[in-house]
Amino acid sequence: MNLTPVGVSNHHIHLCKEDCIKLFGKEDLEILRYIRQPEQFATKETINLIGNHGVISDVRIVGPLRKKTQVEILRGDQRILGIKAPILVSGNLKGSPGIIIQGKIGTVKINRGVIIAKPHVHLHTEEAKSFGFENGDHIDVYHKERLIMKYVIVRSGELHKSDFHIDKEEALSLKLKNNDLVELR
Repeated sequence: MNLTPVGVSNHHIHLCKEDCIKLFGKEDLEILRYIRQPEQFATKETINLIGNHGVISDVRIVGPLRKKTQVEILRGDQRILGIKAPILVSGNLKGSPGIIIQGKIGTVKINRGVIIAKPHVHLHTEEAKSFGFENGDHIDVYHKERLIMKYVIVRSGELHKSDFHIDKEEALSLKLKNNDLVELR
């Protein structure tokens, strides 16, 4: 069996260096805790997302800094913010709306970059190979022999660790929690 643990995420943001400096006056953010994916961490600093209809406060930043700022929200966040975000693979910002981001010392308006992250499976290159998968494959995910999600993309690489990555709302609807085991087929 090809088993992997579930990794549940909340809304969060990935910042580029330029936006980080505008928001916090620095590019080195303080690590709160490391997260499952190697070399990635949640920061002590948070931001506020300011949409057309409302604000979501204390949104966690996930580091390290990236080439482009990207905001990952939950489906329910769309109502609060008054925006419609597409469901995309992380890193693909095509057709996504923008938002105002408020930090400790400044604000940044991005013209695009707000998405709902498409569920995906992270696997180390060797683990993917042992499961018979390659980066970009689409697979089905089972929990306790029940099909729970079809056509889930595999993201594999040397800096990936086994993880079925879904958001809080998806986890709730599927009755899954962090570290539950799912089968990949």
